[in-house]
Amino acid sequence: MASFEQAVEAAEFLRGRGFHGAEVAVVLGSGLGDFAGSLLEPFEVAYGDIPHWPASGVVGHAGRLVGGLVGGRRVIALSGRVHFYEGHPLGTVTFAMRVMGRLDVPCVIVTNAAGGINTRFTQGALMIIEDHINLMGSNPLVGPNDERFGPRFPDMTEVYSRRLRDLAAAAGAERGVPLERGVYVAVHGPSYETPAEIRAFRTLGADAVGMSTVPEALVARHMGMEVLGISCITNMAAGVLPAPLHHAEVVETARRVKGQFISLLEGIIERL
Repeated sequence: MASFEQAVEAAEFLRGRGFHGAEVAVVLGSGLGDFAGSLLEPFEVAYGDIPHWPASGVVGHAGRLVGGLVGGRRVIALSGRVHFYEGHPLGTVTFAMRVMGRLDVPCVIVTNAAGGINTRFTQGALMIIEDHINLMGSNPLVGPNDERFGPRFPDMTEVYSRRLRDLAAAAGAERGVPLERGVYVAVHGPSYETPAEIRAFRTLGADAVGMSTVPEALVARHMGMEVLGISCITNMAAGVLPAPLHHAEVVETARRVKGQFISLLEGIIERL
């Protein structure tokens, strides 16, 4: 787990560069980073310049923190993330959430590119995450607990805020962005899932699958932040269609729906 002192040092560095007073942070998944470019009065810093902040090494993740305005509200956009499958411990994967908490950001929107398990979903659909299933094999809260971050046994009855889910649905309806709702299952990766695994996940009640988001959501809730999760269904999961899976398809689909995605995020943020 990242130390409290490291999170404080990174937060103070960012405060000194104008990253303070934000009403929401937005974590941008694979191919979804263009939202950061839509902020008004933007300013940014590379991840590599922030003390203790891990560098993003996956195609489709820019690796920069961007501050700016949406509808008059101050926003911090995290354009890219690091993943468990890259070999980082979960404390490193979730360091950004620790820093957002120390910056007193009250809520976070966590987005991802996901595979569609629910057969009624279409490629390019946007899904509000109602709940999750953690099959990553670990939890970012394992290890000694620093009470300055949050309690030893945080409640996860409502990881994804009902208030924010309803607000997202209203924003989608207002802006003509169709939305699905469903359960996201997180796996370790980096290999895509087998058709047998996808059938098992569907039996468990999962609608979409991915390799991120859940650790960040757990840590954000540990620190008392309100969380909204949005998945972009960039491909159908293994076995749903008779075709192999490629990361290039994930990035391309995310880029294709970026207009709807940005419009939805703007609508949500304006309603906060």
